[in-house]
Amino acid sequence: MRKLLMAVAGGTALGLVVTTQVAGPLIAQEAASSGSVYEQLDLFGDIFERIRAEYVEDVEASDLIEAAINGMLTSLDPHSSYLSPDDAADMRLQTRGEFGGLGIEVTQEEGWVKVVSPMDGTPADAAGMMSGDFITAVDGQSTLGLTLDEAVELMRGPVGSEIIITVVREDSPEPFDVSIIRDTIRLTAVRARTEGETVVLRVSTFNDQTFPNLSDGLAEQIAEAGGIENINGVVIDLRNNPGGLLNQAVYVSDAFLEAGEIVSTRGRDPQDGDRYNATPGDLAQGLPIVVLINGGSASASEIVAGALQDHRRAIVVGTQSFGKGSVQTVMPLRGDGAMRLTTARYYTPSGRSIQSLGISPDIIVQQPPRRPLDEESEDSDAAFRSEADLRGALSNNSLTQDELDIIRDDQARAEAAAALREEDYQLAYAIDILKGLSALGPAAAAALAQSGN
Repeated sequence: MRKLLMAVAGGTALGLVVTTQVAGPLIAQEAASSGSVYEQLDLFGDIFERIRAEYVEDVEASDLIEAAINGMLTSLDPHSSYLSPDDAADMRLQTRGEFGGLGIEVTQEEGWVKVVSPMDGTPADAAGMMSGDFITAVDGQSTLGLTLDEAVELMRGPVGSEIIITVVREDSPEPFDVSIIRDTIRLTAVRARTEGETVVLRVSTFNDQTFPNLSDGLAEQIAEAGGIENINGVVIDLRNNPGGLLNQAVYVSDAFLEAGEIVSTRGRDPQDGDRYNATPGDLAQGLPIVVLINGGSASASEIVAGALQDHRRAIVVGTQSFGKGSVQTVMPLRGDGAMRLTTARYYTPSGRSIQSLGISPDIIVQQPPRRPLDEESEDSDAAFRSEADLRGALSNNSLTQDELDIIRDDQARAEAAAALREEDYQLAYAIDILKGLSALGPAAAAALAQSGN
């Protein structure tokens, strides 16, 4: 016991000595650092005054200060920026789900504006803009060297006006122009429909309406099907979803999880981290789930996909997601402006940071390009012959009319599934997975739902 007390005392004494020895240099370093900061601020003031006094044209002081503030923020990362009063007002409208523009989510990469994803049903979507496109010019003006906010400002304009965007696409040998007519963007956060026996929830963004839309849409589809027993599973389609509000991503994940962590955020100070956990209740009542993602799935989309994947609540299908694993906090500033600052990284339940890495699908499924009608294979046009077409073939009189109706219904569903593969191969693949699980019976679906517990 005496040895232990001595060891503790010795350690304490050593700590005091070390503290005494390094305190002086630390104070000196801090003073030197503060002096350097004040010198830099003086330098900024000198440059500011020289620009005002000697620049070739008159410059508004407020414009110079805003540019300096934005330059300071954008030097940190692609997602930190200054929001002028107008930009801050626009952002508040976007989170409510209605705003004017093209309907395109962009980021910046190596000085160029890069498309994260076009939003469903918007002018950019209708014009054929794709995730991964680079916007090199707007109405003939190069975007190289512009900040992201400056490039976005170029793309703004009156509803109904035309904009010409020059696009560089990976599989196109030359840049090409895309004409888009600006419009008021009204986003339906979630569209629900039923394909066969599968409920498809197309989640296009995470705004204030996302969870209410999803909950109501799923309930309506189940009611129209005549009950949950007539549904074989749920597809959550997060493709080309650029993200949005963190709390909505948490709500959507919680909707299908009974317990456990959904996501955690960690800032520079470990004490500032947050952890979000699921509460009891599963809107899908244990039915198997497939989540669809692609390179346009970012931020909040990746939170949902990562949470359901880590808990083995869903099979993730598609291609690698975008990899935006940072959290931005919007801080109001005087004069109705705001500052968007990256304050944390987020982590999936297993502790994965997907920053710059993305979510890897459990099953990689590429979306093949649609072939023009004149390039369809000759086999698809060839007449299909069966036993029933043969001369003298025996008829089948062993089936009742009800049994024949069931067979014809099954054939119709199979034909509808085949048509869906031509229209959306990734979605058809997801639905086929749920059909396969359904064919194996309730035990397989229950095993999938419980495998993460």
